[in-house]
Amino acid sequence: MRRILALGAAGLALALPLQAQSAPAQDPSGTWLTEDGRARIRVEKCGPDQKHLCGYVVWLKSPLTDDGKPRVDLKNPDPSKRGRPSLGHQILLGLTPNAEGRYEGKVYNSEEGKNYDVSVWSEEPAKLNIRGCLVVVLCGTQTWTRTTDVLPGQLAAATGAPGGPRPDPEWASKSASPAPAAAGSRPAPKPKS
Repeated sequence: MRRILALGAAGLALALPLQAQSAPAQDPSGTWLTEDGRARIRVEKCGPDQKHLCGYVVWLKSPLTDDGKPRVDLKNPDPSKRGRPSLGHQILLGLTPNAEGRYEGKVYNSEEGKNYDVSVWSEEPAKLNIRGCLVVVLCGTQTWTRTTDVLPGQLAAATGAPGGPRPDPEWASKSASPAPAAAGSRPAPKPKS
């Protein structure tokens, strides 16, 4: 119990100085190295209207398990997603902008198979702040660093394209959806019953 209270107090202490800052928000789009250096996350506008913010794992320091197999989303609560590769999956789930110029919503943690509340913002071009909360008083903030190079094994193609990360269906852009039928074309005839 003491540990939970200490974590809550630390989260609250981190939150107070952040609220006092008033630097203008920067566009958080780009590729970011996580604070622990274990992953690179591509952050970009997403959704049919491109007004949300999504993030995708595009590089992993350790993309293979100890037995040499690619890491998969083994702890996902959805059994149909447990075999999907960790490299390329979506972790920032359609965040929406708030009045302060930050983006809020959910982040998916594949190591635990859980979603957490998250707030994302950038006050300087080379840094991205990520604040995640288990509950209101149990929060922590990380600072990710912008990267511009491409490492071996990094997914560099466009999101939804071969060699790029995979958006969850609800956040795929309109360009990733099937093309409409050409003008003047006729639908296929229905089979007779």
